Amino acid sequence: MRLLALTYGTEGDTRPLAALCHGLIAAGHAATLLADGGTLDSARALGVPHAALEGDIRQDIGALVAGGNGAGAAARGLAGLARRHITPWMRQADAAAQGCDAILAGGLAAFVGMSVAERHGLPLIGTGMIPLTPTRAFPSPFLPPGRIAGWLGRASYGLVNGLIWRQFRGPINRARQQVLGLPPRRSLWTGLPMLYGISPSLLPRPDDWPADHRVCGQWRVPEADWAPPADLRAFLDAGPPPVYLGFGSMAGFDRETVLPALLAALAPRRVLLFPGWAGLPDAPLPDNVFVIGPAPHEALFPRCALAIHHGGSGTSHSACRAGVPSLVMPFAGDQFFWADRLRRLGVAPPALSPNRLDRPTLAQAIAFAESAQARASAAALGRSMAAEDGVATAVTAIEALLARR
Repeated sequence: MRLLALTYGTEGDTRPLAALCHGLIAAGHAATLLADGGTLDSARALGVPHAALEGDIRQDIGALVAGGNGAGAAARGLAGLARRHITPWMRQADAAAQGCDAILAGGLAAFVGMSVAERHGLPLIGTGMIPLTPTRAFPSPFLPPGRIAGWLGRASYGLVNGLIWRQFRGPINRARQQVLGLPPRRSLWTGLPMLYGISPSLLPRPDDWPADHRVCGQWRVPEADWAPPADLRAFLDAGPPPVYLGFGSMAGFDRETVLPALLAALAPRRVLLFPGWAGLPDAPLPDNVFVIGPAPHEALFPRCALAIHHGGSGTSHSACRAGVPSLVMPFAGDQFFWADRLRRLGVAPPALSPNRLDRPTLAQAIAFAESAQARASAAALGRSMAAEDGVATAVTAIEALLARR
């Protein structure tokens, strides 16, 4: 089979799909990945055919984070993103779909993939690292945890998914007509199969999901022999396991306040600081801090005592699989959902806030993450996740779904 995989988002959206495409290729299929150009390093490293979608997710995410976590700000950010990118994405995906047997679509480009699949008469399988299927088990991950009454949980998905669709509907329908020659759509697509690169150890599959909506396990890049640079190896070998501190692709927050406050609370512990897209603060760093560049979490986190991160699905999964506790400071979107999941699993304290960085709050959070109970819970979770092979499960599911069609 020849498959087209399509997404738009951060590295946490692209890297899992690159791993899935690599698994499909290893199983004898052909797969091409379209995603933001700045997030395609994993595809290059794995030899997955790929092309860059128009846009710059770094600028888009920075604007979304800087706008705050309110529904209004998120809606305005999504609407602007849709206006800028939908038409060129539609052209690129339409051309790439020629000769394909199916489309895998997720992230902010999902509606584009659905339209292109419709244009070519191809089956479409949704992909995601965030649970989007309505369920009574928990509210939409895009709503604040604990704020929605249980009986409204399932209805919350219609509210959130409808809000997202309203931001994309105009640009999608214009591109459908101009690029694909299709009539406009008034409502969301329904009845599509859905595969999630989510660990069932972190989020068991809800009983009320359709049979073709699967929780496969984390879609991980195959483990390779990673050798840390000589200076990093020397730092790791020079003392006890350090604390990892990094917020990945999050930009737009006040790094001059957030990072120094966390580093002060962590002292004198050894810290690996990954500046990510936010960059380094202007003030000199303490001697106990070692600055690193991009490094595979799968190899690095097992050598750490604790991971402090933003709560993205991929980073949360990697920390849990490594068997280390987390401190989570969510900034936007589903990060609050994953922070709450890790809290419920006993591997993280309640989510930190960039607006509350006083020493007592941070000291209490660090003490929980370093407790024997949190370490034992994290180790047990890591052992459970180690038995999962999310890519193999997803490849088998894709083959079965397309064979039936």
